[in-house]
Amino acid sequence: MQIGMVGLGKMGANMTRRLMRGGHQVVVTDLSADNVRQLASEGAVASSSLDDFVTKLGKPRVAWLMVPAGDPTEQTVQALAKKFERGDILIDGGNSYFKDDIRRGEQLKEKGIHYLDVGTSGGVWGLERGYCMMIGGSKDAFQQLNPIFKTLAPGLGDIPRTPGREKMAGTAEDGYIYCGPHGAGHFVKMVHNGIEYGIMQAYAEGFDIFKNAISKELPENQRYDLNLPDIAEVWRRGSVVSSWLLDLTAMALTENPTLSEYTGFVQDSGEGRWTIQAAIDEAVPVDVLSAALFVRFRSRQDHTFAEKMLSAMRQKFGGHIELKAPKKTA
Repeated sequence: MQIGMVGLGKMGANMTRRLMRGGHQVVVTDLSADNVRQLASEGAVASSSLDDFVTKLGKPRVAWLMVPAGDPTEQTVQALAKKFERGDILIDGGNSYFKDDIRRGEQLKEKGIHYLDVGTSGGVWGLERGYCMMIGGSKDAFQQLNPIFKTLAPGLGDIPRTPGREKMAGTAEDGYIYCGPHGAGHFVKMVHNGIEYGIMQAYAEGFDIFKNAISKELPENQRYDLNLPDIAEVWRRGSVVSSWLLDLTAMALTENPTLSEYTGFVQDSGEGRWTIQAAIDEAVPVDVLSAALFVRFRSRQDHTFAEKMLSAMRQKFGGHIELKAPKKTA
């Protein structure tokens, strides 16, 4: 199939490469001409502007947006909406707020343009591992683009099948699902990220306990000088707390057991906040998820080893560069 990719950052560029490996033609555009030239040298069709981008897409046009959430996404959606026609498909694969998807979906539906919101997980590792996708919007458009999703997704791979799953239909085992109408994809991804906060916080606090087990405040016969890289590694082998996040933790600790290159200043993407707001709207108690979010706020004032762990995990799975703390003014 032919598809257009708007935004060639860490994920957009690698998604383009994975699609091309799968035999799809990808028309690319980006604010950086260098990014466009690089992908063109690898086989993508270059475009110099959104107008040029649209003219190089065959009808019905399909454009996948991988640009920062908020104003950049909104402006790009509105710009393409003016250039697209009935039957064309717009996909937002970033981390947009699901209520924005509902609004955009209804707006584009009036023009006959299909809109899909695709919560995409996989970070900087997606090129080789594939991308887990949670998709909302037009079911017809979802089915039409199944070859695209199938190429981007991890596939069944070597993960053991869930007992009884062989009797069930659907695409979940391949790593992507249709979640429901406009906003449903990003709603599921939003809660996914909220859960991610909680899991990361649990690992971070546990390893902080290990690090401080040698404290002089403890009785001498209760002090332990523990090997953190080894603990992370052994837990990867048969433990009930094993996970990809633990794999990345083990990698970070093996590279530097003290995590001295991290300050512990931990950003939040916004989706953790939105998850808590959804829980408030639904009157659902989320003690762990809300606490994990508040720790990230605190991390910008006072840094612990646990927060360095959070920074390390974010850098490993998503390539998130730790921001410097703002300088205090007198």
